[in-house]
Amino acid sequence: MASKRMQSFSRSLKTLRTFNSTSKDPLTQCLAPGLSRSMATETSMPSQVSREYDPTFLQTATDPAFELQDSVLTTIYKFPTMEPLRFESYASKHLHLPLRRDILHRAVIFEGDFTRQGTASTKTRWEIHGSHRKIRPQKGTGMARLGTRQSPMLKGGGKSFGPHPRDFATALPKKMYDLAWRTALSWRYRRGELIVCEDGMDIEHPKTRFARQIFEHNHWGREDGRSLVITGSFKKNLFRALRHAGEDGRVQMVKEVDVKDLLELGRVIIEKRALDEILSQHQSDLVSKVRSAV
Repeated sequence: MASKRMQSFSRSLKTLRTFNSTSKDPLTQCLAPGLSRSMATETSMPSQVSREYDPTFLQTATDPAFELQDSVLTTIYKFPTMEPLRFESYASKHLHLPLRRDILHRAVIFEGDFTRQGTASTKTRWEIHGSHRKIRPQKGTGMARLGTRQSPMLKGGGKSFGPHPRDFATALPKKMYDLAWRTALSWRYRRGELIVCEDGMDIEHPKTRFARQIFEHNHWGREDGRSLVITGSFKKNLFRALRHAGEDGRVQMVKEVDVKDLLELGRVIIEKRALDEILSQHQSDLVSKVRSAV
């Protein structure tokens, strides 16, 4: 038994010597390849990249391509031929803002609460017409105890805890609401779904068939998510043609549009005059900063 133990010990010692002579880093040799890469990406580091710390890293870490631009360009089209006419420059704080779902959500809820009528009303037992005397004696009739005819337990009586006229409107800061408008336009612009057309958007014939052909040719119809057409003023032929083409989209004047309309359909086809009016009316958070700086 002692000889066998000595042989086993000598083999282990020999293996250990061999391991030490061939390995420079025992930790690297012991770790499995998968375990050693679990805290890194699956892509190997390029050979030309230095692994040493560069003291100028913090100065060069910012990529100029991701910096916020001062202005962005948008193409102005001629409606309905959609011929490109020219480029227009808009400030990045108008059409190139990052997506803020929280602000858009608050704006949509604010608009929905503001449009609720709150006119539902019911009468209490004190508003029901009739005498308020006791219907029958308290005891001696063998029937349940009852008070007045206006009791909510009786047919034709008052309503307990019923609805009454109220205001459902909620509060939202104007600067946040204006930011939501420009965020919605920026979201459409960044996705390529904001189509700006020259002033005077109208069609020659007030026929629904003609409007449907325009939507089908430009891929604006129901199959492509429908479209919202926004004009600065009432256009007789355009409004009449799209009145019965609701399955392909709808047309609204700029004073009728809200944030929900900008987000609801597949794209926004807006007149330049209407776009400029929206941007001028919803920039209170930017005007205050300019005034404070002056």
